[in-house]
Amino acid sequence: MTGPISESALDRLLAVVEKPGRYTGDEWNSVAKGWDDVGLRLALAFPDVYEIGMSNLGMAVLYDIVNRRPDMLAERAYAPWPDMAAAMRAQGVPLFALESRRPLAEFDIIGFSLGYELNFTTALEMLDLAGLPLSSADRDDTTPLVIAGGSACFNPEPIADFFDLLVLGDGEEVLPELAALYADFLEAREAPEPGRREHRQSFLKKAAGIPGVYVPELYRAQYHADGRFETLEPISPEAPPRVRARVVRPLPPPPERPIVPYMETVHDRAVIEVRRGCGQGCRFCQAGMIYRPVRERPVGEVVEAAAVAIANTGYDELGLLSLSTCDYRGIEELIEKLLERFAGEVAISLPSLRLDSFSVHLADMVQSRRRSGLTFAPEAGTQRLRDAINKKVTEEDLVQVAEAAFSRSWQRLKLYFMVGLPTETDEDVEGIVHLARRVLDIGRRHQGRRARVSVSVSTFVPKPHTPFQWSPLASDEDLRRRQDILRQGLRGSGLELSWNDPAMTYVEALLARGDRRLGAVIRRAWELGARFDPWDEHFRPDLWRRALDETGVDGDRFARAGYDLEQPLPWDFVDTGVRRSFLA
Repeated sequence: MTGPISESALDRLLAVVEKPGRYTGDEWNSVAKGWDDVGLRLALAFPDVYEIGMSNLGMAVLYDIVNRRPDMLAERAYAPWPDMAAAMRAQGVPLFALESRRPLAEFDIIGFSLGYELNFTTALEMLDLAGLPLSSADRDDTTPLVIAGGSACFNPEPIADFFDLLVLGDGEEVLPELAALYADFLEAREAPEPGRREHRQSFLKKAAGIPGVYVPELYRAQYHADGRFETLEPISPEAPPRVRARVVRPLPPPPERPIVPYMETVHDRAVIEVRRGCGQGCRFCQAGMIYRPVRERPVGEVVEAAAVAIANTGYDELGLLSLSTCDYRGIEELIEKLLERFAGEVAISLPSLRLDSFSVHLADMVQSRRRSGLTFAPEAGTQRLRDAINKKVTEEDLVQVAEAAFSRSWQRLKLYFMVGLPTETDEDVEGIVHLARRVLDIGRRHQGRRARVSVSVSTFVPKPHTPFQWSPLASDEDLRRRQDILRQGLRGSGLELSWNDPAMTYVEALLARGDRRLGAVIRRAWELGARFDPWDEHFRPDLWRRALDETGVDGDRFARAGYDLEQPLPWDFVDTGVRRSFLA
């Protein structure tokens, strides 16, 4: 199929699927440029449903940056829900972009945003729905360039087979550079022929010279006789031995005209990124390591950007986004100026709160009328373990927060913890029960039986480029025992407990810590039906176990095993700006 999807074809699809608003496009502030008026066409692809992808700020920023250029266009594509995917296959309709409704195969570049390892199979689903080969080696000079970026690409080796190149780090500068280089390449190349790859390979060698760009086919992985990873070596003079992640500073202006969806999304509000990076230094946190150094927008810039975004969208809520918004210098001044600017007509939300009384004070400022609840992250149940993970909070900090919150009419606190952390014992997990019950006692004293404490427990996954990258994933036996401790200890009125599936955590660790041999596993899992793995109703651990068995890959080698400090790691070639010796 060439050209846009017809109205009649789209109507037939929308008549048989739930939430057709996911696929219609034409939202307020979306950009529709003339297809023939630009020299390069980029499809920004997000491997999850519309509601999730439309809440992704990175996609919105890149969409805005590319579309500000008169010589390029950017359009969006999200993963169709299984009902839509089945209907598209049945009716022979390929995956299309929302703005022009043209098939993705007609774009020059398809750029995937990969922020989570469990979205890898959904990215393959989107490529297949687009009618494109899954493997980079099977694409030729007639197919779009398929690229990816995002935090899950900081170990790009498990997905190296599927992408022509990967962008490491901030994308605001490198994506336009890459697109401009490819536009020049398209203009200069001869007519492409099916089956030939000379033009593509020539471009990829040039692209490898752009800082922050990794071209997998220009490298070869070596392994020891016993299967341990040995090294990743360049096989082309154009390929640098190490790829330095891109860092943008200062932060570019925020988008002025965010797209307003016609249906409810996960974060249905205007958003301004006030700060990138985090200086807390928690040893488990990948984002805190790979997004260094900390960069902040001035208060005045944030206020003006917020006013423009609200005026151009009509939202009545504004989110101040960062990894740790309360650490933003001048946060109190910023909130005061925003409250003055919007005169109470716009609610302000702080997505992340520091565990101190000052955070409660800030929450009071922005939620003077609504008292929906506050969220904090002690992460571990004992001071010994909090010290081990470099989480700079104490039990007394949590007690003071609980006193401040419940005494000021808040009725619900949500506490985030992790299990499976390095050096953790059962006593550390019992400490979670102790903290939660102590907080509930404080709540009951101030709010009576209306007080609620919600405990959310996730399983620690050792991520690349963190001080804990050498640590193993906890065993199923330990995780089951510790979940039992929590279930038994957190029973009763006023307490709520939630935790994630250990099998899902295993797959996440497998994909985060793997090397190129994981490519065959990912592909086989998708062939067996794996997609939308972050969704509980679609996650199928049996498919991943079967994929590991059929490909002969020992999953425990990547997920469960620890590494020696001197042992080469598949992601060592990625230079985040944080020295390996510092992490060690």
